[in-house]
Parts: sequence; structure tokens; C-alpha cells
Amino acid sequence: MSSKYGFVIPNYNHDLVIHDTISALVDFNLPIILVDDGSNEQTQNVLEEIDAEFALVTLVRRIENGGKGAAVQTGLVHAHQAGWSHAIQIDADGQHDLNDVDQLVTRSKLYPKALVSGQPIYDESISKGRYYGRFITHFWVYIETLSFALKDTMCGFRVYPLDAYITLINSTRLGKKMDFDIEVMVKLYWQGTPVEFIKTKVHYPENGVSHFNVWEDNVLISKMHTRLFFGMLWRLPRLIINKFK
Repeated sequence: MSSKYGFVIPNYNHDLVIHDTISALVDFNLPIILVDDGSNEQTQNVLEEIDAEFALVTLVRRIENGGKGAAVQTGLVHAHQAGWSHAIQIDADGQHDLNDVDQLVTRSKLYPKALVSGQPIYDESISKGRYYGRFITHFWVYIETLSFALKDTMCGFRVYPLDAYITLINSTRLGKKMDFDIEVMVKLYWQGTPVEFIKTKVHYPENGVSHFNVWEDNVLISKMHTRLFFGMLWRLPRLIINKFK
């Protein structure tokens, strides 16, 4: 089957920078699925204008806000139904370096069965709490996989091999909020999907909107790591065998 790539962008009330992001992405001449995750009226109007302006954009609406993970999952299913082989996930808040899209896709075409993810290089715009908090997740992911192969599980700049993703969601449930990016990568790894990384700069723009709730999302991620830990235990023999292959 020939490869077909496109962009999936989840959006919840990101109305300030999304037009600039889409304008930059159309230069790649790839289809774009823009998922409105129950945004407010102002953002809905902006997204409708983008949908009308750019022929490459398909606007998919979720009536109610379900969370970033829910929006990405909606976009990935639409991408698979549209016949795409791979979906490039990009966040809507302008934090990702679009100059690295070509590098991301090139790595994906070199390893077409792999999940290819950005490995962030942060500048001074990242908060200290967010920066150091990531190391807690890194620690737990190392335990859950018995491997250092997953260098970063929180970066939302990645390419999904859609056949592998559809196989995964037919066998398990995934988090629908900020836990999604971590959980889907760990479970794809458990499934046997290779994971590749490219280093990429990440910048949090001044007019960007973050929907990360420090208390609620950290509790959610902690619960997810508990589930993944126990999921690791019954996979323990296979994970150990894989370390010596």
C-alpha cells in the first residue's frame, strides 16, 4: 500500500495562533484534519473561516469538549477512514517547530512501521514546574517498559502509523485528556511498534493558551501510571525476553 500522510490538529479554544499554524502547514501540500473539541463560539468562527479559506483543511467538530486525547483520537480515526497511512500530530498552540516537519516525515518514511516522535529541546519559555515534572513521567515510563527506548512520551509532535494505532484501539482503551500522549506511546511499544525520535525545539508562545491543569491533570497522569505499572507486571516475562533479543 502506498503511503499517504496528513496532519491531525486538535483544537480547544486556540483562536489566536491557529491561522498562522495552518498557513504554514499548507506549504507542505498535505491534507489537514482540524478537530474542534467543543470550542467556544469565537474559536468556532475562526475555525470555520480557516476551513473555508484552505482547501486542504477538513474541519471535524466534536459537540462537547472531551480533552486533547479525545480530539486526537477522533482525528486519527478520521484519517484512517480517509485512507491515510500515517498521521502527523501537531498541537494547535504554536509550540512546535514546523521547520522539523520534513525531518519527522523523512524518519517516518525510513521506518514506516514506527511511531516517530519529537524529542523536545526547550528554551527559557517553559515553566520550571512543567520542565521538572516531566522527569517524573520519564522515570515511570522507564519502569513500565523496562527500557530507555522511549526518550520522551509527552511531546505532541509525532507521526502515527495508522494501521498499528487502529490495531491498538481495537484492543484497549486510551486516556482522553493529557494522559493520552504518554499512554498511547507506552501501549504501542508494548504492542511491538518501533519508536523513533528526532530532536526538535519547543517554544511556548506568549499568546499561546495552555489547557494543562496542574492539579487535575497530574492526578490523572498519576492514575494512568498506576494502571500502566500493573499492566507492565503481567507483561514482565515478555518485556524481559525482548531486552535480550
